[in-house]
Amino acid sequence: MARVNVAILGATGAVGQRFIQLLENHPWMRVTAVIASDRSAGKSYAEATRWVLAGTPPADVAALPVLPLDADPDTPLIFSALPAEVAMERELELAAAGYVVCSNVKSHRMADDVPLLIPEVNADHLGLIDVQRRRRGWSTGALVTSPNCTTTPVVMALAPLKPFGISRISAVSMQAISGAGYPGVASLDIFDNVIPYIPGEEEKLETESRKMLGDLDGERIAWLAATVSAQCHRVPVLDGHTVAVSVALDQQPELSAIREAWESFTGPEVVRDLPSAPQKPLVVCDAPDRPQPRRDRDAGNGMSAVIGRLRPCPVLGYKFVTMAHNTVRGAAGGAILNAELLIAQGYLTGVTV
Repeated sequence: MARVNVAILGATGAVGQRFIQLLENHPWMRVTAVIASDRSAGKSYAEATRWVLAGTPPADVAALPVLPLDADPDTPLIFSALPAEVAMERELELAAAGYVVCSNVKSHRMADDVPLLIPEVNADHLGLIDVQRRRRGWSTGALVTSPNCTTTPVVMALAPLKPFGISRISAVSMQAISGAGYPGVASLDIFDNVIPYIPGEEEKLETESRKMLGDLDGERIAWLAATVSAQCHRVPVLDGHTVAVSVALDQQPELSAIREAWESFTGPEVVRDLPSAPQKPLVVCDAPDRPQPRRDRDAGNGMSAVIGRLRPCPVLGYKFVTMAHNTVRGAAGGAILNAELLIAQGYLTGVTV
């Protein structure tokens, strides 16, 4: 098929840059519009951006003029990496105008008619698009969101365990500094330190996980009936969020059954052949000291969740460690995979694969 033109909202920020990096040479999409704040509008992308990733911006994107936030780009698909307070209104305006918006922002994740999506886990939640279009009067527009970057590896690890009956979850995160954006956390705060508070993170992990692990029931999501407790910490790691999880399962399976559930997990068939989908969504480690962010965050080109240290938990029954690359799988890469699924499922008018 001809590649779909896409725009990036918040294109000069760290996640916006990751979108641009990951979309370079993408077989289905190409970046033809970049949108940012008024202070950047009118400049070329190269002039407006302090590139913080490896290498340099792709030449074709570097030459693009930065459009203002109120621009209506000539693209059917938009990726949003806006600040939450800006996204609250602008994402809805664009969806109402007929754009399909794939958002990495928290603003609309918990809306009843907005899919909160990890394709391997809950692709069927895209059925909410029909609900939102009817309720909101959007004929061709749509809004789909990606979860918080810490929620992502937790939900990916727990999804194969749903058949065992998940009743209680405890999650303790160790989150990389890149999750705070750029310039992130002040060096004198994070060096030689652990910060045991990240505003809003614990609430996101406790609610988003239950929505995504829930079931589509007609026009609503029936949330997972589990109790979730989260504690979130910022640690001096560049990329890769690590989460120590304890879980209570109703059926009390053997450890070998849990491992088999992880090893055999692939997600729906429609997801497996998408360009950004990893061959193994879950990578299980045998080494007693893995996963580690520096060694494991690039598994599956940064799109796999890596799991290790499965063992009995004397409190809840089972415990393990999971991690994923927070700006790839947990941010831009996850939203790109969502867009690929939307294209494959025919949600972009006039675009087929």
